[in-house]
Amino acid sequence: MYLESHRTPQALELDLIGRWRAAGIPDLERELATTDLGGVRELILGTRRLAQIDLSACLSLHNFLERARDQGLTVRFDGDPPEQLGLIGQCRGAAPGPPAHPAHEEPVTALGRLVVGSWDDTLRGLAFIGRVACTAASVLGSPRRLRPAAVARHVYEAGIAAIPIVSLIAFLITVIIAYIGAQQLSHFGAELFVVDLVTIGVLRELAVLLTAIIIAGRSGSAFAAEIGSMNLNSELDALRAIGAEPFEMLVLPRILGLIIVLPLLTVIADAVGLAGGALLARYLLGIPLPQYLTRMHDAIAPTTFWVGLIKAPVFGLLIAAAGTYRGMQVHGSARELGRLTTVAVVQAIFVVLLADALFAVLFMEMDM
Repeated sequence: MYLESHRTPQALELDLIGRWRAAGIPDLERELATTDLGGVRELILGTRRLAQIDLSACLSLHNFLERARDQGLTVRFDGDPPEQLGLIGQCRGAAPGPPAHPAHEEPVTALGRLVVGSWDDTLRGLAFIGRVACTAASVLGSPRRLRPAAVARHVYEAGIAAIPIVSLIAFLITVIIAYIGAQQLSHFGAELFVVDLVTIGVLRELAVLLTAIIIAGRSGSAFAAEIGSMNLNSELDALRAIGAEPFEMLVLPRILGLIIVLPLLTVIADAVGLAGGALLARYLLGIPLPQYLTRMHDAIAPTTFWVGLIKAPVFGLLIAAAGTYRGMQVHGSARELGRLTTVAVVQAIFVVLLADALFAVLFMEMDM
């Protein structure tokens, strides 16, 4: 049984039930064909009890809806309509692409187009965030749907494989900052405060921020390129056609992977940065390691380390969201893939810096 009907004087309510698969199409089409659409003005389809639907079954549903519209019925859904309906509509020409813009247009027209486009992009971004949140909430009750194998792969590719470059950048930047600080503080005979500069700067800001920027350029672009290539090759449409959820299979594992990876890489960058500061203090300033460690211990407040570490999972979430969001938007050509990959990296770095500024204000208000 695939349908459960309830008729009112004005409407016919149909609940879609169970798994609509290609193997059951004969029975499914028999139920659809025997459904009486006469005597009502509206057809209401409930999808809350629909467990799964593939493309073949959705095509039967699409033909049934066309028959209802041809008879003058208004069709609406109680719940989310199947995504495959949109795919079928696109294939049949129901969703034409956007009109081409002229090469030269009036400044006011260009400004209006930019404002409207930015607003539409903001709404699409909010819809993407809401979709990710709903998908995450739906899989929390089933650990198997979290796809631990995919999460582990992204942890390796975005985390373990990135340790050398993160460590190198953290070491070099810390040495540069310590060297510049030592030059300036030497005018006041306060070279010892280089330890404070390195310790607080690395633990609170530099380690997590540099790590996030590196991962944004390295993994954010990879996420956008991978999902964008799948979009160009119609692999996402194939997933939807077999009843799979692209957000659950592609977006959520990448987000979880970066949320796990960023704190671990931040701790490594903290250790390497402090080691770089210790080497410079020893060989440039003549500060022995025991004195460096004592001064470092005195400079660290109880919250210094945690202030930097708290930011890491938030930065990971923002980077993964920017990369996957832009990857899901790729359509049409390889040029669009390159453009949106670049946009993903730029936006990931921007939102990381914006979040860091907001964290700075928040921690200042909290006196941390």
